[in-house]
Amino acid sequence: MIKVGVVGALGKMGKEVVKAVLNEKELELVMAVDIVGEGSDIGLAAIGKSCNILIDTNIEKSIETKKPDVIVDFTQPKDIYEHVNLYMEKHVKSVIGTTGLKEEEIKKLEELSKINNTSCLIAPNFSTGAVLLMMFAKQASKYFNNAEIIELHHNQKKDAPSGTAIKTAQLMAEENPNFTLGNCSETELIEGARGAKSEANIHIHSVRMPGYIASQEVIFGSSGQLFTIRHDTMDRSCYMAGVILAIKHVYNNNDFVYGLDNIM
Repeated sequence: MIKVGVVGALGKMGKEVVKAVLNEKELELVMAVDIVGEGSDIGLAAIGKSCNILIDTNIEKSIETKKPDVIVDFTQPKDIYEHVNLYMEKHVKSVIGTTGLKEEEIKKLEELSKINNTSCLIAPNFSTGAVLLMMFAKQASKYFNNAEIIELHHNQKKDAPSGTAIKTAQLMAEENPNFTLGNCSETELIEGARGAKSEANIHIHSVRMPGYIASQEVIFGSSGQLFTIRHDTMDRSCYMAGVILAIKHVYNNNDFVYGLDNIM
C-alpha cells in the first residue's frame, strides 16, 4: 500500500486527487494539507462523507506525523519551488502538478533529486489526451515549417502561457529549429498581438475565459494545407489516471521526470 499525502487538498484539483486516491485500492490517503480548513475532514469536501483524514495547514509538521511515501502537490506557482525543496529535504517522493516553475528552478530540483536519491515527477499536464497531443505535435513538426499554439484556460489560472504549451513548444523545437519559415517582417500595432514567441519562433497565444477548463490547439501550416491538433478538457477527472500513474512511478523509482510522456 502506497501512503499518499495531498497538498492543496481543498483546491479543485486537490479534491479530485483526494477522491482518486480514496478510490484506488493500491493507495492509502494519510495526509491532507491546505492553507484553510484546519481540522476539518477532507472526505466531506471531496466525496461528501468522512474519511477520517483531517486537514493540516503545516506541511512540514504533517510530513513528520503522517509519514507519506508520496506527496501530490497542486498548489500555487509562487510556493511550489519551496515545497519541492522541503520534500527533497525530508526524502519524500513527490508528484507535482503545479505549473509556473522556471527552467532554472526545474534544473535545480533535478540536481536535488539526484543528491537526495528521492524521486520527483513534474508534469505540466496529467491528461493522457493532452500528453498524446504533445507527442503528436512533436511528430508532425518533422513535416511542417510553420506552427502556432493557442491555449485556452479558465480565468482563475495565474500563469501564462500554460506549462502544457511551453512543454509542447519545447518538444516541437527538438524536431525543427524555426516555425516561421517564409513569414514576412512583422510590426505589432498593439504589443502582444502576435502572442509570446517561444522556442523555435513558435508563437503561443493564451486565452483566459470563464467556461473553459483547459484546451490547447496546435496549428501547422504549409502551402495549400492546414493541420490542426486539439485537445479539450471537459472535467478535471480526466487528469486522475495520469496522477495515479505518476504516484506509482515515483514510488517504485528514484529518478527525476519532467513530463508524463516520459513514463507513458
